[in-house]
Amino acid sequence: MDVSQYLEIFIEETKEHLQSLNQHLLILEREPENENTINEIFRAAHSLKGMAGTMGYKRMQRLTHDMENVFSEIRNGKMKASSSLVDVLFKGLDALENYLSNIQSEANEGEDDNEEIINALNNILNEGLGQAPTPKAAETAKEVITPTAQAVVDDKLKYLNVKIEEHEKKAMVKAGMLGLNVIGVTVYIHEYCVLKGARAFMVNRTLEEFGEIIKLNPSAQDLEDEKYDYDYSAFIITKESPEKLIKVASNVSEVKEVVAGFIQLPSAEVESYTAILKQDEAASAQPQSAKEANSLKAGNAPAAKQAAKPVANRSVRVDIDKLDVLMNLVSELIIAKNGLISISSEKEIMTDNNFHEQIEYLERVTTNLHESVMKTRMVPIESVVNRFPRMIRDLSKKLEKEMELYMTGEETELDRTVIDEIGDPLMHLLRNAADHGLESNADREKAGKNSTGSIYLDAYQDGNNVVIEVRDDGAGINTEKIKRKAIEKGSITEEQAQRMTEKDIIDILFQPSFSTAEQITDVSGRGVGLDVVKTKIEALGGEIEAKTKLGEGSNFIIRLPLTLAIIQSLMVIIGDEKYALPLGSIQTIEDIPVTDIKTIQGKEVINLRGTVVPIIRLGNLLHCKNREVAPEELLVVIVKKGERLAGMVVDELIGQQEIVIKSIGKYIKSHKIISGATILGNGEVALILDVNSLV
Repeated sequence: MDVSQYLEIFIEETKEHLQSLNQHLLILEREPENENTINEIFRAAHSLKGMAGTMGYKRMQRLTHDMENVFSEIRNGKMKASSSLVDVLFKGLDALENYLSNIQSEANEGEDDNEEIINALNNILNEGLGQAPTPKAAETAKEVITPTAQAVVDDKLKYLNVKIEEHEKKAMVKAGMLGLNVIGVTVYIHEYCVLKGARAFMVNRTLEEFGEIIKLNPSAQDLEDEKYDYDYSAFIITKESPEKLIKVASNVSEVKEVVAGFIQLPSAEVESYTAILKQDEAASAQPQSAKEANSLKAGNAPAAKQAAKPVANRSVRVDIDKLDVLMNLVSELIIAKNGLISISSEKEIMTDNNFHEQIEYLERVTTNLHESVMKTRMVPIESVVNRFPRMIRDLSKKLEKEMELYMTGEETELDRTVIDEIGDPLMHLLRNAADHGLESNADREKAGKNSTGSIYLDAYQDGNNVVIEVRDDGAGINTEKIKRKAIEKGSITEEQAQRMTEKDIIDILFQPSFSTAEQITDVSGRGVGLDVVKTKIEALGGEIEAKTKLGEGSNFIIRLPLTLAIIQSLMVIIGDEKYALPLGSIQTIEDIPVTDIKTIQGKEVINLRGTVVPIIRLGNLLHCKNREVAPEELLVVIVKKGERLAGMVVDELIGQQEIVIKSIGKYIKSHKIISGATILGNGEVALILDVNSLV
């Protein structure tokens, strides 16, 4: 069987299952008795094993099988999840992630058998099974109703251990009154069965040809969702014998064994329910209105409708390349729209009202289409941050510091292209917080703090940006230490250091190869510094800034644009060239008299309502032609990056326009202050200025 066509689906689903296992193992370590978590872990491991087996990845299948065995015993109450067991299970997850990485890059799982992990799992399993069952399992056993004593004779007759509800007992007694049999069946399915939900459905459909199934254990929904081991039980009302049902059910493929027998209630219960059924029959002879009246007198509420089946997953996986094509089409549509608007404003013959109505209609359609495409590209940041709790757990053990990670805003959505790139910068900041930010447990206690350090990762939307903050309650950034290190390295002079503000000093951290670590470790202080983080964030059109309070902690704030493809911009003229400034960065537009411009340390500034704002003459920076007559007033666009303001001097304003960003990196070495280009309505190309770099 050629399974290569399913490879992409396998990779996507394996990532989801591994993420689920990571999350639930962290919960299991804190709450070893959490049944829902244990069931979810077992289900994910089992699905993973089946998928790996189907694809022919035998090493992956073997490792997941041994992990599943451990989860199975925990689920059955025969073992407890200890911290050492969770450590081994996490090693198993890392090995599975390595297999997946190999499959993605080389289309095979590699040669590593991970015998050490498999042996550790089997040793834990053997030791665990030597212990007595947990009290919880023993209590559950007491509650189980066993209709006959046969359960002691043969533990394969699992249908005898199924708890029978009142309405089911009624149905069983009614069947006896009609001369029918009630037969309990336990079906055992082969462990190599991949789609055991479908297999159970086929067995049940076969059994229903010979009677009516009145009970399934687990429920029909759990069987369909594969939330069961390789066996399940059913009660069937039928004319047939147990031998007949065993025969027909055994004929279904991948069924290993079927056991069945008659179910009989104790005679006292049979008499009691027989009397109730006869009363019900007598009541059914009454007219409908009388029955309703009696029911209301008894205070019985009308029967609730049966709960609807859960809605299936409504999301569809879409290849990012297809979305990119769709995005490009929308981009071209917007360029066409801008062209029509340009023509309509220039040609007098285009004054017909219908033409303008069509232009407005096209504008509405393109805007809606743009929003729809953007929504399909948006992905919750959860898909990136979900792996960080596990990372912080590992760092806590490695650094021998107690720490907790608190996350909010995981549902905040970002463009898929940003999501794919943001993981590494965030990971670097979290490692930094764990290693540099948080003090040792002893130091924290001396400072009167909680010995367990806290790291916070918060994401939220702010206008057209998404803000991600990485905070810690550690010692904060020691600016004096940074200053000394920078002087040692020759980055700044003593004189410069004295003039620098706290913010200027913190910004040194973002310079290439700057690190304050005394020694290089595999956690941080690798000589990489935060410049990698800054470069990556700015490549995504975002910005990063740091705030700190000595002794209280640090906060790194990342601002990212919601989308990278289509933005609102202010079109300006500088010299005789047109440029675009992103509207999201612009605060105000001011007319400033030339006489109001002052010079501080050789740089031009203005005093804008009590704030000193540096002036950037874009014409000089971009080598544009100067105006023949120098104006008495300058047109200054005030822009903001984080908390810093700057004034961009332009010659004329064209107005606000929705523009499509086209990359120019493939054609020329883009200057840092140019973030891309756009095609205007008349076919001209205008460059888009990167406000962050300019500031």
